[in-house]
Order: sequence, then C-alpha cells, then structure tokens
Amino acid sequence: MAKLNDIQAIAFDLDGTLVDSVPDLALAAQKMLADLELPTVTNEQVKNMVGNGIDVMLERVFNVIGRNPSKEDFNKAKQLFNHHYDKVMDEQTTLFPHVKETLKTLYENHYPLALVTNKPAQFLPALLTSLGIKEYFSLVLGGGDVIKLKPHPAPLYQVMATFGLFSDQLLFVGDSKNDITAAKNANCSTVALSYGYNYGVSIASSKPDFLFDDFKDILTLLPQPKADAKK
Repeated sequence: MAKLNDIQAIAFDLDGTLVDSVPDLALAAQKMLADLELPTVTNEQVKNMVGNGIDVMLERVFNVIGRNPSKEDFNKAKQLFNHHYDKVMDEQTTLFPHVKETLKTLYENHYPLALVTNKPAQFLPALLTSLGIKEYFSLVLGGGDVIKLKPHPAPLYQVMATFGLFSDQLLFVGDSKNDITAAKNANCSTVALSYGYNYGVSIASSKPDFLFDDFKDILTLLPQPKADAKK
C-alpha cells in the first residue's frame, strides 16, 4: 500500500473510533430517564444515537420513547444527563484494540495529533486522562470549542489553522458518516473504522479513502518517522 507521504498531522474522532463509550452514555441516559420517571432505552438503541452531540442524542432518546418535551423539560433532562455522565463516563468506557499503542507510535514518530469530537468539551480532559491517552494530543476540540459540529468542516479547518497545514497534509480518522463528510468537505484524506457506530449502517457507504477493521492498520499508510513537509 502506498504511503501518504504528504500527511503532516492526524486528527481523530473519539466515540466509536478511539473508544467504546456506549455503555456509559447509555447508563447516563437511563439514569436521566429514571429520574424523570420515563420509559428507558437499551444500550443497543443508544449505539445508533451517538455521533451528533449530546443535544441530538437526547432528541433521539425522546423520540424512541415517544415523548416530545418542552424546551424547559428538555433543558432539565440535559442537565440531569450531564450530571450523571460526569460521574459515570469512565466506568465502562474502554479503548478499542490497538488504539493506545498506535497513538503512541504516531506520537513518537513526530506526528502532531488532534482530537475532533462532537462530545461536549467539558468531559474531555478527565476522560482522556482516565483512558491514558491525553498526553498524545496537542489539540483537543469538543462541542463548544468550534462554531459548528461535524459534519461541518469547521473543526478540521480549525485543526489546519492551528497546525499551519494545507488540507492535503491532514488525515482524518473516524467511524461515522459525520466524520467522512466533514473531512471530504475540508478536502482531507479519510480513514474509516468498520467497528464504529454509524447509526447501524456500513461506513463503506460513505466512501472513505481507506477502510480498516483494525485501528493499527493506520500505520500502514504513514511513513515512520514522519516525512518532512514539501510545502
């Protein structure tokens, strides 16, 4: 496989790409619904709701249980969810196989790494620390850090501006159509992981540039150490 010799930095999605976060997202949603004395949702249902940020996930929760809350009730539910998620977000959330070793290898080979997630930024420092991967990222962007969430390309433009890169020098790695669409809109190369969430649909349908079943296969694309910039 040909190496991507122009790549100077790599950005990653979080949920469904680096971590399996569904158990804790579902637990927080279940606790929120119990507080509100509403019907519950299953982990499998929540798996197909993840990817567009907390607000959209909660809208999908209410849709599944057949409720249409007022703005006031929705805001109360969101506060409850955030309260519970803050307490349980690292109880059952785990890194997918080979994630930590691969991030470490890329970091040691001088690739600047960024995290680009729609998850609210307030949860990220503690979660990344708990997972033992915080040190590898020189830039972390979550919900609230950017003007638009993925699939808008704004977060990737922010990465390129921070690192001083052209679009063909950034590789974006994700698991959902939001990730692939954002990267395509920003004219970046894309890697998709087949094991992620993506609303129960094969990520192959989003036509990423590369599709892998194992996270470590990203290493087959990249020179080690990183090639010098040509621009």
